[in-house]
Amino acid sequence: MRAFFILFTKELRSFFLSPLAWIVMALFTFLNGWLFAGMINAMRLRVSSRSLVYNLFDSGWFWMGFFILFPLITMRLFAEERKMGTIEGLLTAPVRTAEVILAKYFATVVVYLVIVMPLFFFFPLFQWITGEQAAFQAGALWGTALGLLLVGIFHVAIGTLASALTANQLIAAMLTFVFVMLHYFLGFMERFGLVSGSTWGEGLSYFSTIEHMHSLTEGLIDSRPIVYYISFAAVLLTITHHVLESRKWRT
Repeated sequence: MRAFFILFTKELRSFFLSPLAWIVMALFTFLNGWLFAGMINAMRLRVSSRSLVYNLFDSGWFWMGFFILFPLITMRLFAEERKMGTIEGLLTAPVRTAEVILAKYFATVVVYLVIVMPLFFFFPLFQWITGEQAAFQAGALWGTALGLLLVGIFHVAIGTLASALTANQLIAAMLTFVFVMLHYFLGFMERFGLVSGSTWGEGLSYFSTIEHMHSLTEGLIDSRPIVYYISFAAVLLTITHHVLESRKWRT
């Protein structure tokens, strides 16, 4: 356990001592602040049956910027170690492979949470400036926070696996982005009628980030997305463990 905390602290320090995390956080906050202001203006000009929380997190612009986060914060996890030739020393040190993976993974999850946290200050700030007590529902905001946490831990796991597969950070970033986007677009297959009214359609709705976030942004907490994202994140980390273990045996 001591080795895990040493590696975890080292990863966090390397993230926050580099300009990348701060640049990504600043850009992400600025772009979503601009989107938030645009959403308020749109709702002021036209009555919406949906809440401000729902409309912001249902926006395709939000999700495009959101998905770019994961390649940026995960591409260096193992790819950089492999490129610099330090991964052999790391994996042969008196530390278990699982501790290395979990330390890097949870450090990246913390970085992700720090980056997205400013989003949730927009709503109380808007409420304080306008004096609108019914600007948003607390349940919807908590549901959205849970949804972004679940989606985040799943996508960070995708990025961790992608980074373990290659020594090239650019390739790791591209793999992460492709798999994240493929998962996201599963939710559109039923919406576009490609598999509607079939067993496949019902199955894909279970994997749909869109459907999960729609429920959570309305304050409807369901255990199924929780089980789904945590389970699949665990599966991806297990695969990452096997990838690194196979490399250890080859070397």
